[in-house]
Amino acid sequence: MNDPAAKPPFNPSIEVSPNNPCPFLRGLVGEGFLDGGTVPLRTVSQTIANASGEVGLKKTSARIQVRGVALIANGACHILQSIFWGAQLNRLRGGPLDKLGAGSRILGVDGRVNEDEIARLASFGSTCADPDGGTETGLNASQIQTFMKDNLKRAGNQARWYYPLLMKFEWPILLKIMGKGQGDDRYLSVAEVRTLFNERKFPDKVTQRVVAQPVTPPSLILRAAGGLVAALLVFGIVALRFPDQFQPMLPGILGDLVAPPLPKLVEPRAAYWLEQNWALEDRHWFHHASQGTATFPVPYRWFMALEQPRLHFFAKPGMLHDSDHLQRFGFIPSPQTIDTDDTTLRRFGYANVYDKTKPLPARLWDPPVNWGKQAENIDGLPVGFARMTGVADPATGQLGEDRIGLTCAACHTGQIHYKGIDIRFDGGPAMTDLRKLEVTTGLSIAYTLYVPGRFKRFADRVLGPSASDADRDALKQQLGAIGTFLVDWEKTYAKTIAGKTRFNEKTKRDEQQQDTEEGYGRLDALNRIGNQVFSQDMTLSGLSGFEKNLHAKDAPVSFPPIWTVPWLKYAQYDASIEQPLIRNAGEALGVTALLNLSDKTPKDALFRSSMDINNLNWIEDLLKGSAPLPKKQLSGLTSPKWPSDIFGDDAWKIDGDRVNRGRKLYAEICVECHLGPVNDRKFDDEFPDKSIWSSPRWEAIGDAKFLNEVQKGVKGMGTDPAQANVLATRTVQVPGFLKLDPTQNLNAWWDCKLPDISSTDMPYSVGLMVLVDIVSRKAMDDAKIDPKVQDIWWGKRQNCPNAGPQPAEKNEPAPWYRARPLNGVWATAPYLHNGSVPSLWWMLTPAAERPKSFCMGGGRDYDPKQVGFAVTDGESCKTGQSRFSTRASDGTEMYGNSNAGHSFDGTPGPGKDGTIGRVLKEQERYDLIEYLKTL
Repeated sequence: MNDPAAKPPFNPSIEVSPNNPCPFLRGLVGEGFLDGGTVPLRTVSQTIANASGEVGLKKTSARIQVRGVALIANGACHILQSIFWGAQLNRLRGGPLDKLGAGSRILGVDGRVNEDEIARLASFGSTCADPDGGTETGLNASQIQTFMKDNLKRAGNQARWYYPLLMKFEWPILLKIMGKGQGDDRYLSVAEVRTLFNERKFPDKVTQRVVAQPVTPPSLILRAAGGLVAALLVFGIVALRFPDQFQPMLPGILGDLVAPPLPKLVEPRAAYWLEQNWALEDRHWFHHASQGTATFPVPYRWFMALEQPRLHFFAKPGMLHDSDHLQRFGFIPSPQTIDTDDTTLRRFGYANVYDKTKPLPARLWDPPVNWGKQAENIDGLPVGFARMTGVADPATGQLGEDRIGLTCAACHTGQIHYKGIDIRFDGGPAMTDLRKLEVTTGLSIAYTLYVPGRFKRFADRVLGPSASDADRDALKQQLGAIGTFLVDWEKTYAKTIAGKTRFNEKTKRDEQQQDTEEGYGRLDALNRIGNQVFSQDMTLSGLSGFEKNLHAKDAPVSFPPIWTVPWLKYAQYDASIEQPLIRNAGEALGVTALLNLSDKTPKDALFRSSMDINNLNWIEDLLKGSAPLPKKQLSGLTSPKWPSDIFGDDAWKIDGDRVNRGRKLYAEICVECHLGPVNDRKFDDEFPDKSIWSSPRWEAIGDAKFLNEVQKGVKGMGTDPAQANVLATRTVQVPGFLKLDPTQNLNAWWDCKLPDISSTDMPYSVGLMVLVDIVSRKAMDDAKIDPKVQDIWWGKRQNCPNAGPQPAEKNEPAPWYRARPLNGVWATAPYLHNGSVPSLWWMLTPAAERPKSFCMGGGRDYDPKQVGFAVTDGESCKTGQSRFSTRASDGTEMYGNSNAGHSFDGTPGPGKDGTIGRVLKEQERYDLIEYLKTL
């Protein structure tokens, strides 16, 4: 090797083997800084680190990064040889760095430079101001990223999953080392790239850096030790830098430090919101109207300043709030405002050519719905994110910073993907993974506190770059306190759950509690609400010892659709809450509305919350519309129609003959539980005795009629009992000073006729009912809602425990699940309450034949034939997807994840729990599915 301190670079440069396709390494060899053959990893990494011009920790990071790439440069089979002897720079062709056509293609396999490809590189750039004077063509960081993405797209099926990772160590490094200018204006000169490829020469500034820092070859022992240490460090750092690929491989605490893997974001070529009787302004308001929640543990301004918990060595990480990032959790992108041009609206799926009606905005209804100012989304957050302004501390009344929370739309807005087109609809089940977002937010806070450089950038965004050291220290202390609380709470939760048991109905024995993975499209909302209200809110209010109320998140369910529900007596799967205001207020408390339960504050502050009672009432009105009877027609938010007019292929066309046959099958086997369809006049004409509009199950409550759905006992249905058992078996303890007194309060307010129940130890069901009731009444009083208006808002629907199927039906012991009308059922996959059945095809199949393990999330394509998701039992999940499985890794049944029951496998009867109908022929299944598409 040439000693860079002893001789200047060669002119002309040294010839380099055509089997070295890396432009940067070719330059180092061409100028004599590295040999063209086998070079120790230490020499390679230190030379490139010297060329970078970095110092201190950044230089050390660069050395580690480069060493890791050099370690694998010759392929996995040569790692040991690379550790002991070094990378073979004349044998890189065909290895990972070659990228087999997915790279720039500037250098051919014969070592010749393709000028057309350099011109192509230049086409991605722009005219840049040369700091030394004049202008030239160059590429900034964003343009380089676009160039690399286009290279991958051009490679097509040749591209491998790890190519994007390797590309992070090529052109961006060239920009860092050879770039001109500063900050966002830094660019890579195309002229200097041409010189690097053709003459193997660097700009003088790079050469001077390397010449000034000679590298001495290491001994064999140091090579081996350094190589092994580097291998371990590189694996850890690469796992942090690319968590999507490596986090699942990491054990225990190391895995907890890495962001959970996320699916790759696939941009749709088109998107459409379906018509559902809402005006555009109604839809956008629903998407971003705050219900008074502070779901995220930091103020709005802080959330917008947090970075993603990923390590970037040569660029800044993306922001946590970036829409592209949040979409990978399953959220739907949303415009900043609907007062914009049609092109922008169409990009978000609005203003599409398939709109046939122009519904009247709710604020113009008769009577009007005065839901105030249009919800703002000035930062372009996805559907379901809302900014809560004018936030007062419930305990002190002191105004604080704006907060950020999730809305109803976060969990009840759905979309499906099909061949690059996104179909979106309101009120449907979301395909989000909220646990991953929860973990990622916590890690983002931790990285901000402990990764060098991050807190400074965070403080600059929150306080401004001129903020004083004292203000920065105070901000760090506040953020650190939040981080400490989150860590301590996770430890408290884990320790508490480890010491608790639950009764398993299937095994008939007590077993240790543990979480059941929620994953994409599922959430254990009921247990989460209890954990929030009866444990974390009490801790935040200064009460101790109530971590004992925690329960494992072990009964996850699919987000239920919410169209039609204002006219159903019960909305939840387990038919647990009749009173709509209690239903909505309980949900708001569960997604972290601020709540004061402290005995150290004035009495008039007790039970005060940040819940926006006005918005909760308006949301219900927007969903509700006008009474369906006597018109026999639903208004408000209607269920989405099968989008056959959007897709041109035959798979989406409706077969009229199949529909007619399916209608008869529906009347034969579905009406008993799901009643007649709400939107098929032909069914009403053919089967008038089975029409839902003439059903005796419409119950007069106050001035309107509500549908009292059929309720079936869990045992007879054979479906998973976990969710139904939450309210049936969970208990909570509360401090006496709260004076919840469920018997006294609920009997007085609603005539529930409850037996005597302790005011400190009570069933979770009544504890939640009475506490949410008290908090709601307090919210209305604080908002100065007129008592007469309060009575109207409450209506006549009771806040009492469910008395069971009414009229009383035989052989339906508690607990129960309710059966809803099936309008819009095509848009609610996966099926059963716990999302355990991937499509309607499998719902109409004997339960024993259903897939036991499949993958969800990641923009999985919808299957219009099976109606849902076409899966293969035991399939391999793509990066970031979540796996649903009925069994744990040890073969035991997964609590909460049974896909049994509701089975078409014979004749129902005694001793046949789970069987609800005869075996259907294949044609019958498809006929019934075709009919269900039309509802």
